[in-house]
Amino acid sequence: MSELQRLLTAYDRQRITGNPCALATVTEVEGSSYRRPGARMLVTDDGQLTGSISGGCLEGDALRRARRVMLTGKSEIIVYDSTDIEEDLQHGAQLGCEGTIHILLEPVDYADPNNPVELLRRTSRQDAPVVLVTILSAKNSINNLTGRRVLVANADKQRITLTEDSAADAQIFNDALGVLSSGQSLTQNYRINEGTVRLFLELILPAPQLTVYGVGNDAQPLVRLAVGLGWRVHVVDGRSPQATVQRFPEAESVQVVKLADLEKLNFYPGYAVLMSHNYHYDFAVLQQLVSFNPVNYIGILGPRKKTDRLLNDLAKAGVLINENENERLYGPVGLNIGAETAEEIAVAIMAELLAVRHQAKAGFLRELDGPIHNRNFIAATEN
Repeated sequence: MSELQRLLTAYDRQRITGNPCALATVTEVEGSSYRRPGARMLVTDDGQLTGSISGGCLEGDALRRARRVMLTGKSEIIVYDSTDIEEDLQHGAQLGCEGTIHILLEPVDYADPNNPVELLRRTSRQDAPVVLVTILSAKNSINNLTGRRVLVANADKQRITLTEDSAADAQIFNDALGVLSSGQSLTQNYRINEGTVRLFLELILPAPQLTVYGVGNDAQPLVRLAVGLGWRVHVVDGRSPQATVQRFPEAESVQVVKLADLEKLNFYPGYAVLMSHNYHYDFAVLQQLVSFNPVNYIGILGPRKKTDRLLNDLAKAGVLINENENERLYGPVGLNIGAETAEEIAVAIMAELLAVRHQAKAGFLRELDGPIHNRNFIAATEN
């Protein structure tokens, strides 16, 4: 279950009881911070926290301020500046990360179908990236616009209605499409008549999909780990006794597909790991996947000589692997962490999947010369 899914579950529990709650969202970061823009935390008036906006240093102060937001019914933006030692000590945050973090605190109105959590729920049902546009603040005569939101998707053909200025709405809409194109979220100001609004145009990605071709005991911990990290996982194998929902209750789907029927299979996009322990089955899957561009990662369990043999046999079958296709192949699959057990191997594979997903060079952080996150890139939120 992803962080967003946990947040939605906690929200639904509070909605049933009517217990007040507020949503805290990281909207801007300057310098270093534990969490990036788009990180969220649900806060209840009895002190329950779901999600996180820091490594634990901001949560206590945010809880106190969130209770005030619940009482007043008015949103607030809180700025924590750990570059200022006196301010850091005054808030008691003790961030220690030498960054400035902007947090939007909002009361949640259960009766409003467009409250911030319900809009997030809609994003969780998307199969393509969307942009959640939020008015963080509005000054002068347009201060009533604060808190308004709208979702923008690539498929949208009509202009949005967010502010009281059609020209500004057109610019915001175009900027949202630009966020979808660039893959980078954006926070900036817009002029509206005599006032100014500050908007957070947040790119929200759909949950990544992983297909595991194999149903052995070593596939089970990988499926559990991936689902626990919020990935949508599908399991495919030809052995009906093992390919069951009972063995893989966390998976979104479990399919029995015989070797002869693989060419008819509708392959899922995203990421794939071949671990059937049957050479002919892995070969048949690989033969289909190399020509299916929506799969951008193909992991192959087993020694390097197995991957070499697969590629040689593909060449003999007339399937030539070009440079771009070869970049998608990861065999042997997983990072080199000395993994031996099924659980350790699952960690090694999942770590590699995350590194590829985030375009990160895996290694020891102590050997990294520079920031952990690219400060010119605002990480997108995943459902």
